[in-house]
Amino acid sequence: MSPSIVALAIISTIVAIGSLVGFVARFHHKMDLEQWTVGGRGFGLVLVWLLMAGEIYTTFTFLGASGWAYSRGGPVLYILGYLPLMYVVSFYILPPIWEAGRRHRLQTQADFFHMRYGSPFLAGCVAFVGVACLIPYLQMQITGLGLIVEVASYGGIPRTPAMIIAFALVGAFVFVSGVRGVAWASIVKDLLLLFAAVFIGIAVPRIYYGGIGPMFAALAHARPGHLTMPGATKDLGHAWYISSVMLTSLGCYMWPQFFAASFTARSGKILRRNAVLMPLYGITMPLMFIVGFSAVLVLPGLSNGDLSLMTIVRKSFPAWFLGIVGGAGALTAMVAAAIQLLTGATLCVKNLCRPMLAPDMGDAQVAKFSKMMVLVLTSGALLFAIYSSSSFVSLLLVGYAGIAQIFPGVVLGLFSKRVTTAGVLAGLVTGIFVAVFLMLTGRDPYRGLNAGFVALCLNFAVTGVVSLLTPVRIAGFGETPPSLAAPQSGNGGDLT
Repeated sequence: MSPSIVALAIISTIVAIGSLVGFVARFHHKMDLEQWTVGGRGFGLVLVWLLMAGEIYTTFTFLGASGWAYSRGGPVLYILGYLPLMYVVSFYILPPIWEAGRRHRLQTQADFFHMRYGSPFLAGCVAFVGVACLIPYLQMQITGLGLIVEVASYGGIPRTPAMIIAFALVGAFVFVSGVRGVAWASIVKDLLLLFAAVFIGIAVPRIYYGGIGPMFAALAHARPGHLTMPGATKDLGHAWYISSVMLTSLGCYMWPQFFAASFTARSGKILRRNAVLMPLYGITMPLMFIVGFSAVLVLPGLSNGDLSLMTIVRKSFPAWFLGIVGGAGALTAMVAAAIQLLTGATLCVKNLCRPMLAPDMGDAQVAKFSKMMVLVLTSGALLFAIYSSSSFVSLLLVGYAGIAQIFPGVVLGLFSKRVTTAGVLAGLVTGIFVAVFLMLTGRDPYRGLNAGFVALCLNFAVTGVVSLLTPVRIAGFGETPPSLAAPQSGNGGDLT
């Protein structure tokens, strides 16, 4: 049997097992909109931890981190800077977000803004920003799945057909899983990912260099600038490092899927415990760096750094082990994409389409059209994946530059009564405009700083000034705005 058939068969088996676990987990639960999006709000610490880990440690961890270590060098270490800081942010902001969600039965990030500021227009803008920023994140998952299939087939399946296969896998998984199924499928994914990361992170440098220490010594001798700032780049220096750490630390939990994930928890205390325990998973990240650094001298001249991990595994181990690593990567991408698609589809239908096109739409219709929207979003991400050549870390940084602009509206809305709807809207528009302008005109980094961080600073300034000049109106923490309490119809949004 050829190596490609062995590897692909093992990947297919792992994907099937993970999908089956997700399907069985949701089998005894009525898949109405509430269950599909927030899992009935009854998740304990283990399921919340698995769900959050599934969104933090994605294809970016599996392929992107090693890819940037290979192609960029020192700048990749910004990831180790923001990981612990973002958990501190989550410790303080997720419990009050959860409390607002429990009290007002919120299901999406835009619901939170509608509840807090009483403005459906602002909620729609937030939903639009959230969905737009999710596209490059989804693109990363589909591209990652495609790369895994391409490498595991030993080049037998070209990249575009491989990404189309990935598109079908992700779409099918989302349709049958729901957020509860995603959390349970994460069990299989996490066990495999931890095993793969620890094993290859130790084994690869030992095979080619005799250990991790000798690997760094050899790399420092052959490429003395690769392990320092700006590494293999010209402009990603210390200012970029600090500003990128700040941007991603503040912006990480602004992704709309983290709002949905926090709403699944049984209590706010679970979210605080989750923030304390989540760094344990971070052991996988430096191990991925080690694999990428190891590949620099072993696989010189790769056209795409994101291929480094799978390529060096293929070079170093038998086909069956490549299949295990590929299966872990495939499930990692599918779990991450599933919750992103669930969140993005619900945002599109509930917070964009319903207010503008069908205000009387009940949850049954929202649930039905959300499943259809999954296909639309996945198709959009597939098109970007086919026609874009951006690295995984670059895609993530583009998403962060936009999604972090939601942070002022969230944190000021939680902890200040003086912030106004006009202030938040003006700051959001300013931040998005500046981030897009700087990136499209090739000014990222801008004067050494991450363009998204520059935009976020201006966002805060505009939000503060406009809030001081406009009257305060607090719609949240009181009654739920009428449009959030949409009438139920049919069977209550049953998706089964």
